[in-house]
Amino acid sequence: MPSPDATATTGAADFFARHETLLSRASAEITARGYWSAYPESPSRSVYGDGAAEAGEAAFEARLGRAFELPGHPGEAGAVGGEVSPYGRTLGVTYPRLAPADAVAAAKAAGPTWRRATPDQRAGVAAEILARLNAASFEIGHAVHHTTGQPFVMAFQAGGPNAQDRGLEAVAYAWAEQKRHPAAARWEKPARKGEPTVLEKTFTPVGAGVSLLVACNTFPTWNGYPGLFASLVTGNPVVVKPHPGAILPLAITVGIAREVLAEAGFDPDVVLLAAEEAGGRSAAELAVHPDVRIVDFTGSSEFGTWLERNALQAAVFTEKAGLNTVVLDSTDDYKGLLRNLSFSLSLYSGQMCTTPQNLYVPRQGFATDQGVKTPAEFGADLGAALDKLLGDPERAAGTLGALVGAPVVERVERAAKLGGTSWGGQALVHPSSEAAVQRSPLVTLLDADADAETYRSEWFGPISFVVATDSTDHSLALFRETVGEHGALTATVHSTDEEVLERAREAALDAGVHLAENFTGPVFVNQSAAFSDFHGSAANPAASATLTDPAFVTGRFHTLQSRRPARPVQGA
Repeated sequence: MPSPDATATTGAADFFARHETLLSRASAEITARGYWSAYPESPSRSVYGDGAAEAGEAAFEARLGRAFELPGHPGEAGAVGGEVSPYGRTLGVTYPRLAPADAVAAAKAAGPTWRRATPDQRAGVAAEILARLNAASFEIGHAVHHTTGQPFVMAFQAGGPNAQDRGLEAVAYAWAEQKRHPAAARWEKPARKGEPTVLEKTFTPVGAGVSLLVACNTFPTWNGYPGLFASLVTGNPVVVKPHPGAILPLAITVGIAREVLAEAGFDPDVVLLAAEEAGGRSAAELAVHPDVRIVDFTGSSEFGTWLERNALQAAVFTEKAGLNTVVLDSTDDYKGLLRNLSFSLSLYSGQMCTTPQNLYVPRQGFATDQGVKTPAEFGADLGAALDKLLGDPERAAGTLGALVGAPVVERVERAAKLGGTSWGGQALVHPSSEAAVQRSPLVTLLDADADAETYRSEWFGPISFVVATDSTDHSLALFRETVGEHGALTATVHSTDEEVLERAREAALDAGVHLAENFTGPVFVNQSAAFSDFHGSAANPAASATLTDPAFVTGRFHTLQSRRPARPVQGA
């Protein structure tokens, strides 16, 4: 196969040399599965330097009210926009309008030279993109804050360094899987008589084709970077289709990626932005285009399932949603359990695909170090813990953020009308934004038999249910059944009985979901650490992929071989 042009070869090789140590460390960490982070998550000036926070905010402010500049990007410049911050600001940023067919055509045209680059070269370019994204973390943090409603510190961390760690994790997997086989080998078959048969063989990883990233409103970079970087490093051009409410964080990402690609000597159209206004249907049109061979999606179960059933020409990687479950059997740290669970329900107003929804409690109660707690008593105690956590307006704002849109608000209002005993759900006042809509998590007491239709449906947002069951065995059976049928991203069990914990592990294995046991401290079920925690599982209906594992990258490329008779050795 022909090689990339000299400029691309040199530029990409320089980036690989610059980041080879980082890439090697990341590759080691995905095997070790211990704690490691390449990009510091603290927004401290001692980490990012004096003036970094101010410069990042100024860069964000400079984006507002104008056309987003993407030099050389195809499409009608400055034609698409409409983002409004959950905190009340109209961003006024406009982006290129690029028709789906034109986006795919431009990406396909840019693909051949990128495909011919080596895995080392592509990984080096990806690592340089991540380095520059890290330098822009404060700008991206403000963009995430004002498009998703996340509290700023969370937006900085999850939208910046944590997302970059997830991106690097995908780079490491993609780089390692492509280098599993040698680039060349000598094949020699002994002969009974005469000379052996000798062949020279090459093995080249080749990208599958145009990749489409369909991003979500709530975590555009954290959920988007794994697919973006897995596809890039495996040799595929990427069309980035942001959610209409959260374009800016990914537009910044696309701009940086195009800048690095151009510097490395590649066509910047290897990464393209396909923005649209609310109500558009370009994601569906792009996903079924015959030249789109990879689709990454995070969002609703409805559209994710549609993609799985209709984008049959592509490898489809989805992360949807499900019925995240907590089984309560016993605890020797009831206060810690309440603190941990109340924060898990409150973080970003429950607008996380990992937030617990169904909390199963035996009708007769469960044993704690403060006595037996019935479902109603537990619900009341959880409500009190939520009130304590969110009692201070500043702390509440820093935990809850703001509800991201009307559908979540409507869902909370619908849940409040279910009737029965409930706790929380109060409207709170954001201390610095009159426009921000805040609700404390609503917790409602349900019966496992009488209210099955309610808790067997997904209620995305600050909505959870304490479900009274016949026993822990009944709770585990419901856990296994509901997650197996509807899926889940997370599951939790609290028990002081090792036998119960073992049965919970078996139930989680049967249901195909990751399990957290006895979380009462500073680690929360709806957080996951790059290089150690797997996020999502194709083993249940809530996802068709795991972030990040080998299966997440191997479907994005094919290893093709060439072979020929060995050339005579000179001087032989």
